[in-house]
Amino acid sequence: MHDHPFAGGVVSAGKMAGLAKAGHFMSQEPIVRILFPAPLNLGPGKIRLLEAIHGTGSLSGAARQLHISYRRAWDMLDSLNRNCPLQLVETATGGVKGGGARLTAQGVVLLERYRGLEACVNALVKAEAADLVKMLEI
Repeated sequence: MHDHPFAGGVVSAGKMAGLAKAGHFMSQEPIVRILFPAPLNLGPGKIRLLEAIHGTGSLSGAARQLHISYRRAWDMLDSLNRNCPLQLVETATGGVKGGGARLTAQGVVLLERYRGLEACVNALVKAEAADLVKMLEI
């Protein structure tokens, strides 16, 4: 796997998607992960958490949707809160009427920009990988 700097983060091109046993490709789509290093440590997992919070309106609902423990979700959100200069999520304490969590306007913009960057990188990698995949086909 090779990592390349990209706009302050890292684009990890990794193995080709669908690489099966015996070295055959089931799919010709590359997998690209965009990771922003410490101190932010922002990558696909935290982005999925933010999207799940946005969709469910709660941290516990997001954890259930992602099939992770509430503690893991809380730790991920706490890491974002401690290391990101922007407030991405607003939370309300639980109780009889329940709590909740919602993305701030800045949180929504961060999601949109990350997914936009991801789409651009995926399109570039897909286009550039076509000849390489043809070379590797048996």
